[in-house]
Amino acid sequence: MRSRVQLIRGAAVASILLLGASLAQEPVFKADVKLVRVLTTVRNPAGELVGTLSKEDFRIFDNGVEQEIAVFERQTVQPLSVMLLIDTSLSTAKDLRYETEAVSRFARAVFAEGNPEDAVALISFNYEVRLLANFTRRLDRIEREMRTLKPASGTSLYDAIYLASRELADREGRRVLIVVTDGGDTTSSRRYHDALEAIQRADAVMYAILVMPITNEAGRNVGGENAMAGLAAGSAGRVFRPESMGAAVDEAFRDILRELRTQYLLAFYPRGAPPGPGGFHRLEVRLRNPDLRVNARSGYYEGVSAGSAPGSGGWRSAPPRPR
Repeated sequence: MRSRVQLIRGAAVASILLLGASLAQEPVFKADVKLVRVLTTVRNPAGELVGTLSKEDFRIFDNGVEQEIAVFERQTVQPLSVMLLIDTSLSTAKDLRYETEAVSRFARAVFAEGNPEDAVALISFNYEVRLLANFTRRLDRIEREMRTLKPASGTSLYDAIYLASRELADREGRRVLIVVTDGGDTTSSRRYHDALEAIQRADAVMYAILVMPITNEAGRNVGGENAMAGLAAGSAGRVFRPESMGAAVDEAFRDILRELRTQYLLAFYPRGAPPGPGGFHRLEVRLRNPDLRVNARSGYYEGVSAGSAPGSGGWRSAPPRPR
């Protein structure tokens, strides 16, 4: 009896040892690091867009460490999610009609060409930030909401950019913010760096169309203009300063659409680049041709996206009822 028990115990021990050996030989799979996407545009010395480069023409650095480009798309057609932000503060009241007409024409152009999944959302901001229309391809809905816009006091510009970035963060494809404003901010609870971090966490590109009710240097909000330039530069976007309303604003929207249709998509899996303070990684995209100029976002954050950031807060006013 004792020998039988010893045999059973021996067999059990052998099975455990074999199982352990088998498990030890099994490959251990770890979740790969997140793919970092970098949208870029390239211009020649004359300022014209260049859309014919190849993967070998680019080099990308993460905190100074060169990375292998794992994904490359020339003139990428990934779907666009465009968040349109319209300043309805009193300082822009006289130009509001021209702004909304230009926004309508831009939305129509987005829907007329490109990816059939391209979508547009609409936000207005003065002392409060309102999501008027969530992402849609219905031009009639965008236009109907714009007809309800009325100027009011206050300008919560940074709050609008922050909240819009959160809405964009979980969208598939390319994420774009277009802000029509005079650049001033008077009532935001968020600040410039909050807005910039939110844009970069959302992997969004921001364009600003600056409508300037005061055109002389002495009366303009130069600080606000510089802030918009900084936000745009940090996200691979641009700032437009139309000299007048009407045709000049339409031309700015057309330039934005041309850039979006001529973007390169570069992507890499970060290797060997430790994060900086707060998990921030500084990005640099270089071209092998020194005569060309590249525009790409300045960095990215590890960890959660803007859409799920803890303590991020909500809309200053309730979104409208679904339609």
